[in-house]
Amino acid sequence: MSQGSPGDWPPLEPTSGPSAPPNPFVHELHLSRLQKVKFYFLGALLAPIRVLLAFIVLFLLWPFAWLQVAGLTEEELQEPLTGWRKTVCHNGVLGLSRLLFFLLGFLRIRVRGQRASRLQAPVLVAAPHSTFFDPIVLLPCDLPKVVSRAENLSVPVIGALLRFNQAILVSRHDPASRRRVVEEVRRRATSGGKWPQVLFFPEGTCSNKKALLKFKPGVPVQPILIRYPNSLDTTSWAWRGPGVLKVLWLTAAQPCSIVDVEFLPVYHPSPEESRDPTLYANNVQRVMAQALGIPATECEFVGSLPVIVVGRLKVALEPQLWELGKVLRKAGLSPGYVDTGAEPGRSRMISREEFARQLQLSDPQTVAGAFSFFQKDANGLVDFRDVALALAALDGGRDLEELTLLAFELFAEEQGEGTSHLLYRDGFSTILHLLLGSPRPAAATLHAELCQSGPCQGLSLCQFQDFALRDPLHGKLFSTYLRPSQPPNASSPGSTAALANGTMHAPKQKGD
Repeated sequence: MSQGSPGDWPPLEPTSGPSAPPNPFVHELHLSRLQKVKFYFLGALLAPIRVLLAFIVLFLLWPFAWLQVAGLTEEELQEPLTGWRKTVCHNGVLGLSRLLFFLLGFLRIRVRGQRASRLQAPVLVAAPHSTFFDPIVLLPCDLPKVVSRAENLSVPVIGALLRFNQAILVSRHDPASRRRVVEEVRRRATSGGKWPQVLFFPEGTCSNKKALLKFKPGVPVQPILIRYPNSLDTTSWAWRGPGVLKVLWLTAAQPCSIVDVEFLPVYHPSPEESRDPTLYANNVQRVMAQALGIPATECEFVGSLPVIVVGRLKVALEPQLWELGKVLRKAGLSPGYVDTGAEPGRSRMISREEFARQLQLSDPQTVAGAFSFFQKDANGLVDFRDVALALAALDGGRDLEELTLLAFELFAEEQGEGTSHLLYRDGFSTILHLLLGSPRPAAATLHAELCQSGPCQGLSLCQFQDFALRDPLHGKLFSTYLRPSQPPNASSPGSTAALANGTMHAPKQKGD
């Protein structure tokens, strides 16, 4: 493999126009010189005291949380708690929680609207979910039960508080877990007021408050809006932006932070919405977005991957292909000179050592970083066809027609002796996952739809290139992600607008 400077690479930088709608996964904090001086001063004096006192209160919460569930069996915890446990522990946790947020600088919680009773609205949904400070909304709601990630149970103190709360736990990686959560929410919601209200953040992840992420289907709800009307937004904790410690420190350095909690009227579904949960969830999302004065977006998280819906396909805002390019650029390597030796239509599984030899990589960290971007089998091997296609896409030496032809030749399979080749579900899914970052289940669903018009369960070269190059929507998507020409003219990587408007050039990778 020939060494080359990063300047030898084609420009792979996403762009977005001035009228681009915002990317809800990106938050950039811009401080003037005066603001920086202010934050350095207050950060040195005020923030350490506040954070220290807040952590002391956080650990004081643990005895109350432990006491409420101590000695109770799992069967007993399946029913709402009553008596002294609820009175003493509930009020203790509520009071200490308010003190904790007060110490962090949230001196005022302004409440608008009227919270519905548990009979009128057994389920509450809060949005936008923009920061780890959002649990402050639990205080004016009298500590309703929450829906949280199962992984949070292992976090010290937080896990104890979730058990205290009798939280409904969901795993993002287990589809069966999500169904159980829906059933449990429905069980509590139809208990006739026996259970306290359930509150959850239907977006499922933190955004930057500039757009409302696509909701997951839910049940009848009272929407709750969360706003942080401060002169400087130090609270947002998005997928790409300031980290936990920086957000915590900057917020604690603010003299006073304000949060507005607004209860909207209970949303009653129409008969059509009752039959179609997705329509119902979208309409609730639209009502909340209008009240917030921000757009509703088709962005959502699939596992840990932020995606956007384009036509019938979900594509990553920033595919891992761009990350691979970043690793190779950092190593000063030019993928165009790699002699891949991949055999069309036939997989060749390689180990990490062979991968390093093939790409002539010597640095162990670079090898590990590049190798991690490819799907591995049970033995930890990767298909070298995946590597060949990724390097060809990053090289930029082929036009889109040549690149899609290469992709087809690599992954298409022969129907029989001497017959033509067809691209089946697994190969199609791999191509879209590598080039566009599409989740494999979404790509497989699209493949089945494309094959409905023909007698075979596979796509011919003509059908595949019609989809990738000439389809009015998806063809534009391929050119947006993979077009190597034209230098960048903006600095908003992974912009949602660029995906929607086709203004993104072949993109540059992001640092996580």
